[in-house]
Amino acid sequence: MIYLNVLLKVKDPADVSRVRELLIQQGEHSRQEPGCARFEVYHLKNDPTRFILNEHWETQADLDQHRLAHAYTKIYQPFVIPLVDREGHPCELVE
Repeated sequence: MIYLNVLLKVKDPADVSRVRELLIQQGEHSRQEPGCARFEVYHLKNDPTRFILNEHWETQADLDQHRLAHAYTKIYQPFVIPLVDREGHPCELVE
């Protein structure tokens, strides 16, 4: 299993609503992709300019395919990334 947390900070507070809507769309599409075990979008209550993406992918190949799919190439890459500062954090589950 591949675990990925992505921390997003919207650069301009005026874009928060737009980013939120785009991330909702991205999540809907991503959850339909093969190998997607979890794709959750969190909007922080104590800082409305921040979002967290929590993604679980069955394999690295599934994550690689996600980065070629509609949600990433038609929503996230062209419209979200320009509006945010982004930190990707691949993780391992501590059990």
